[in-house]
Amino acid sequence: MAGIIDLILSIIFYPPIYQLVLVGLTGSLVVVIFIIWFERKATARVQRRLGPYHIAPRLAGLPQLVADLIRYAFQEVIIPRTADRELFVLAPIVATVLSILPIAVVPLTSNPAYWPIPMDYSILVALALTTVSPIFLIVAGWASNNKFSIIGGVREAFVITAYEMIAIMSILSASAAVLTFNLVEIVEAQRIWYILLNPIAFLAAFLSVLMATSGFPFEIPESENEVVAGPFTEYSGLLYGLNMGAAYMKRFAFSILMVLVFLGGWSPYTPGEGILSGYLIPSLIVVAKAAILMMIFSLTRSIYGRFRLDQALEGAWRLVFPMAVLGFGLALLEAYLGVM
Repeated sequence: MAGIIDLILSIIFYPPIYQLVLVGLTGSLVVVIFIIWFERKATARVQRRLGPYHIAPRLAGLPQLVADLIRYAFQEVIIPRTADRELFVLAPIVATVLSILPIAVVPLTSNPAYWPIPMDYSILVALALTTVSPIFLIVAGWASNNKFSIIGGVREAFVITAYEMIAIMSILSASAAVLTFNLVEIVEAQRIWYILLNPIAFLAAFLSVLMATSGFPFEIPESENEVVAGPFTEYSGLLYGLNMGAAYMKRFAFSILMVLVFLGGWSPYTPGEGILSGYLIPSLIVVAKAAILMMIFSLTRSIYGRFRLDQALEGAWRLVFPMAVLGFGLALLEAYLGVM
């Protein structure tokens, strides 16, 4: 019996399966549901929206999330006659899967027995995977064969061009400071969390990730008052839910990466040898930090109004990009001085 339990545990905690299925898929779903609840409650509190704030007070408003889930699950999926049927259906599914793929390659512990891939170039692999999913959001807009969807897809392309590069540069500043592409070495080098040593790079990464995942105040591709629902205008039911959820899942993947680079990863905990102390506990610490970071991302929804496309792009190239360059330069100076 003990042998069977050990076999089951070894399968469940096999790093690619554990990180992609349990942390990436299941964990991101749990975090996304919590973040949607938090967004509604925080925004209702700040903006005095009495309905969302007071709904089902004894159950903290959770029935509303269940009702939305049921609505998305059972609502009819309508595919326009003029749409490219195969791409129309596949685009949101593939985008959702690819949005959590970076989680499958990042380390969630310093114990080498539980690394999903060799760590030498892990940060480059993770960042490369973050750039793939937005392509299918553009494909979703194109496949809809609707002018509003195409406009939303073009907006998505503008956003990707402006902010993905800034996010990558800001996160890679940690590699410049530590002189390695190994995420484990970056985490272990943080005697002081990197956010304190290079707050400029963190702020640039924060803004660029918020923009790259269409978070308020940068919900530009699907701006309802301008382009109806952007790339997702023709989508309904579960496919529409997948499109909306993919942005949150991508933000969750970016948050985990930022936790490893800027917030010390699994520190102050030191992973041990067994599955519990060596893998489960440090991974839960990383996920908890990522959830807190996503809560901070969500607070911007309550405070700021939506930017126009031209304002967001101007801010990218005139403010956030120079900030990222300055943060990278600070990282090079820290590497020269041996700060980390």
